Amino acid sequence: MRLFKQKEEFRKVLISWYLREKRDLPWRRTSDPYHIWVSEVMLQQTRVETVISYFERFIDKYPTVFDLATANEEELLKVWEGLGYYSRVRNLQSGVKEVAANYGGIVPSTRGEISKLKGVGPYTAGAVLSIAYNIPEHAVDGNVMRVLSRILLIEDDIAQPKNRKIFEEVVMELIDKEDPSSFNQGMMELGALICTPKPKCLLCPVQQFCGAFHEGKQEELPVKLKKVKKKIVPVFSFALQNEKGEWLLMKRPETGLLANMWEFPMIEMEKNISAEQALYEKFGVKIKHLSPEIRFKHIFSHLTWEIQSFHGIINELPLKQFQFFSEEEVEALPMPVPVLKIWTELKSR
Repeated sequence: MRLFKQKEEFRKVLISWYLREKRDLPWRRTSDPYHIWVSEVMLQQTRVETVISYFERFIDKYPTVFDLATANEEELLKVWEGLGYYSRVRNLQSGVKEVAANYGGIVPSTRGEISKLKGVGPYTAGAVLSIAYNIPEHAVDGNVMRVLSRILLIEDDIAQPKNRKIFEEVVMELIDKEDPSSFNQGMMELGALICTPKPKCLLCPVQQFCGAFHEGKQEELPVKLKKVKKKIVPVFSFALQNEKGEWLLMKRPETGLLANMWEFPMIEMEKNISAEQALYEKFGVKIKHLSPEIRFKHIFSHLTWEIQSFHGIINELPLKQFQFFSEEEVEALPMPVPVLKIWTELKSR
């Protein structure tokens, strides 16, 4: 590939640009591998602007590996509340428990060892190793694949997991052995700020090395074939109160989607029936009148909920899995984003 003949100059230009233009982010002010690990987990499928405040609160509450390893899960989910993809924080805690138990609280500094930890994939492993330990290891995410697809005119589909190996090998060929931290972060930053899905080529510091720019193909790359359409599921959500004004909530199962989170009774609809009938058939709860509240969509990675929420009054506790909570108690429970949205709407009335 043409770039390999100019790789020293490419590294120099990229790293110089990164050190000059990088955003001031809290996880860039530390070399603590645990803190960097937390940031990388939070940044998965979440915008940087959103992560900043969550990261700061999280590290303030759980400053060390041992603090997180011994954390109460319900409190942990509450701190994570709103970030979504809750399996991330469960896996993070599991991995951290391994570090506390087997490595004396020190995050492993080899790819072989760190990759064995729960929830640590090839990207996270490479990011922690290169950023925290300054070890030349690849850290290939979507941003990096987009950048390299354009610079090196790689036309392999980046949505295919098998093609990630191509990009990992390219990074290991290009990476700066003296400053792998700045190199990897420079690649990520370039993809986040300049080499975006709609590239800002005139602002690009490495434009001179870019094959796609010189051939006018920057809008065509990377190749990413469309995924199958997500399943759309209609959902009823029932915000029910007793005569004391307490709210009826239930805890989701320990495994699966939104595990162990608290929610108003929810029903994924499979047939066209009324909300009152659905509530009776599913939970045995009879309510003559339910008033409709907000209607909205909530998008997961594999499906979309089309949620219609209702409010009503209930006189007795229907099933063992339900509990009544005061408003203050509800505020303390970890709830998923769609439930938070309904709760916020109810409180604003």
